[in-house]
Amino acid sequence: MTVLRSALLFVLAAFLEIGGAWLVWQGVREHRGWAWIGAGVVALGAYGFVATLQPDAAFGRVLAAYGGVFVAGSLLWGVVVDGFRPTRYDVVGALICLAGVAVIMYGPRR
Repeated sequence: MTVLRSALLFVLAAFLEIGGAWLVWQGVREHRGWAWIGAGVVALGAYGFVATLQPDAAFGRVLAAYGGVFVAGSLLWGVVVDGFRPTRYDVVGALICLAGVAVIMYGPRR
């Protein structure tokens, strides 16, 4: 259950961070205004709290692993929200990152 909980927390964290950054991007780059920027800032702050809920207590490990989730999640966000079409190299790179997440977070510990 711990691995499932951890994976779900990574997905939620990715949604909040990527979504928050996207909202700020929309507010600034697409001139949608301060409400979008403010919503983005709130989502980015919530991401910081979600990261603390990971069962592993090592900040460096959690954030390093999350980096791989962020890479894959960002590409997926681009596909779903912005109509981005990843190349095979984007997909392979994301899969490598997710493999790194698995090794960092769920590899055996002494």
